[in-house]
Amino acid sequence: MCKFKELTDEELVEKIREGETICMDALIERYKRQVRNQARALYLIGGDSDDLIQEGMLGLFKAIRDYRPEKEVSFEAFAKLCISRQMYSAIQAAGRQKHAPLNTYVELSDQLDAQEDSPQGKSPEELLIDRENIEGLQEEIWKPLSAMEKKILHFYLEGESYTEIASRLNKTPKSIDNALQRIRRKLKKILTK
Repeated sequence: MCKFKELTDEELVEKIREGETICMDALIERYKRQVRNQARALYLIGGDSDDLIQEGMLGLFKAIRDYRPEKEVSFEAFAKLCISRQMYSAIQAAGRQKHAPLNTYVELSDQLDAQEDSPQGKSPEELLIDRENIEGLQEEIWKPLSAMEKKILHFYLEGESYTEIASRLNKTPKSIDNALQRIRRKLKKILTK
């Protein structure tokens, strides 16, 4: 039996790979609060925080699947990165124009009146206002960033690793990490206004 409270994240991942599925539950339990907190701080067009929580959990599963201890990075750092990337990818995908028909659909059914009264059945006008609010927020997010920070954030949101971004911009991975920390602080100030 896996005594998961005494084990590190890395040890739990190893036990999961050895077939101890109860350790998967333990690891998910450890990161559940973090996924919820991150989802609460973000907004998904046409979705809700539960959708983002699901995306975050997918990111956690990918972290468990892809984690390599020989890369000399903690599982916690790797998991946070995978969770963030999965959520940001979902947000970017939801905002793309190719998804506009899905995000602005109007259901043609006998239950249309009942849905319009519920908070989940938003009208196309409300969705358009939501989209405009998101676009305004995106503009606010980009304003305080330097040109280099904008490039780094763009590559990061595209799913590139610190080392990939560093080699692309001829910087060290540590300088990329520092830049991302600055970006997070700036974004936190904007989002807490």
